[in-house]
Amino acid sequence: MADTSQQRALKNYRGRLRQRGMSRFEVIGLDDDRELIRSLAKRLAEKGPEASWIRAAVTQTIETKPSKKGGILAALRRSPLVGADLKITRPMVRERKLDL
Repeated sequence: MADTSQQRALKNYRGRLRQRGMSRFEVIGLDDDRELIRSLAKRLAEKGPEASWIRAAVTQTIETKPSKKGGILAALRRSPLVGADLKITRPMVRERKLDL
């Protein structure tokens, strides 16, 4: 069976996209986010330094890797106050009555 002109046009269009390293796909989302998703896709397709930055930021935001244990402890150990022998005292005060 012969292709219709519309089918040939669509086939040619998708071939040109493939040559540019791009593809067309459909996503499902909120109607309010339509322009946001379109502008994001347009920026990512530009392949410039801004696209790389956006791609990294979005990837980092939606990444679902669990955080490593000991992250706070490692940050405290990197502190410039490590080994400073600080003597931190807190004055002892009587309990006070709170009026709620």
